[in-house]
Order: sequence, then C-alpha cells, then structure tokens
Amino acid sequence: MTYTMINGNRLFHTDEGPAQSRRGETLLLVHGGTCDSHDWSAQIGAFSARHRVIAPDLRGHGRSSGLTGGMRPRDFAADLAELLQGIDAPPVVVVGHSMGAVVASVLAVEYPSLVRAVVAVEPGYGFEAQFAPQLAAAFSVPDPVGSAVAVLGGLENPAADGPDADALRVWHRRRILGMDPMTVRDVFHGLFDEAAAALTVRPGVESYLSRRACPVLSLSAAASLKAKGIDGDGEEALSRHPYSASAVLEGVGHWLFQERPAEFNSLVMGWLDGLPAT
Repeated sequence: MTYTMINGNRLFHTDEGPAQSRRGETLLLVHGGTCDSHDWSAQIGAFSARHRVIAPDLRGHGRSSGLTGGMRPRDFAADLAELLQGIDAPPVVVVGHSMGAVVASVLAVEYPSLVRAVVAVEPGYGFEAQFAPQLAAAFSVPDPVGSAVAVLGGLENPAADGPDADALRVWHRRRILGMDPMTVRDVFHGLFDEAAAALTVRPGVESYLSRRACPVLSLSAAASLKAKGIDGDGEEALSRHPYSASAVLEGVGHWLFQERPAEFNSLVMGWLDGLPAT
C-alpha cells in the first residue's frame, strides 16, 4: 500500500528493499521543502539493494494531501513518527535534505526511540539571525511561488552545465510552480518566521541540535556554508555521538546528491557500514 492516512492527511510513501531478511538498516528518506520523494530517485535503487528504504512525500507535497494541520518541521515529524509506527519500522536512519534535515533532527530529538542515526544533507539550519526574518518576509507576498522559484533557483550550482544540469533546473522549477501557493508560504514561514528560530537560526539552534544523541553524518556544499557565514563544516560541535562525522563538498549546489549521486551514495553507504550497534 502506497497511501496511508496520517493525522488527517493522505501520505504517499514507498517501502522497498530486503525487509523480510532484516539485513542492513532501515532508511527513511525525507525530501526538502517544495520538493518530493522523487528527489531520491538516484538513491532508492542503490540503497534498497542492501537496506530497507522508506520514501514518503511530506504532507502538502508531491502526491500527499495537505488539508489538515500545519506545515512546520514538527508537523512533518509527527506525521513520520506515526507512519513509522504504523508500518512497524525499526529505529531508522533518517536521511534528510534541506528542510528534511530539520525534520530528521526533530525526529531524533523528540522521537529518539524511532531514530538510529541521522544523515543531514545540505541542512536547512544554521542560518544567521538576520537572514531568517528577511526570508520570511519574502514569502509574505501575493506570489509566494515566485519567491520560492527565485530563492531555490539561486541554490542551483551555477557551474553545472550540460543537458543533465539543465534538466534538473527545469524539474526543480516546474515542481514548485505546481504547488499550492499557501502551502509554499506556510512551508517557508515554518522554517524562518520568529517561532521557527529555535530549529533553524544560530545561535539558538546549536542548543537544540546538541540534543541529538544518535550518530549524525552531515554533508554540505562549501558554497552553502559560505552563504551561511559558517567557517569549516559547522557541525563539529553539534553532535555528542563519537561516530558522528561531516564532509564538505566543493563545486556542487544544494542538490548535491543529484549532481554527484555515485559519490554521495558511496559516502552514505560507507558510513552506514561502520554504524555502531545500538
């Protein structure tokens, strides 16, 4: 079954891989804001060869409905917690991109029994305090979809060229254009308005992220860290677990796992191979 009613919304999700043999880990792939689970197309096959892979569309995104409740990271995390319990998933490795990395962190902090580890890909946290209200204001306009196209378009890798890079840009843009404008507004307000600061903005977010007791692998684009005003990888003091690690990739954009899928998949799979037993 690919649809489940969760908190009044109809959530689309796929569940693939060697669930019966219980080999490997169970991975939960969480896409970013105004995206959907198709983002992980280059990962699902590679990961599910060895691991169980659950890939949902968050409420209001992709094939999932979003008529009930809010669009904040805690709302998405509550949906995923109920989904995991409903499909009898063991503690999962949550792989989250952008806003999805915020959702993954909320799951790790507030539903720790459900989370074995977190992979934070280009995480949507760590922004400077003055940046958040500016971005929240950009979505308090009659055309929040246009704002999303402009903001997320600016995160594409300008150095990438060729038909594959062009196709990715078109795909990302057209997907935003197909979303409900109020959903787009609420998603970005949920990340950057005053109430969201504890989950996304420095310095307060460090205190929240330090509550993740599980191992955390962080993968970031160097250009994104520079834009956030972060020297180094910025994740060194954010996880208490000794197996936590981070890597910074040069010459990539926000969707680094789509630009360099083989490299990304190898990094994640190698880290999972050494993940200590609970």
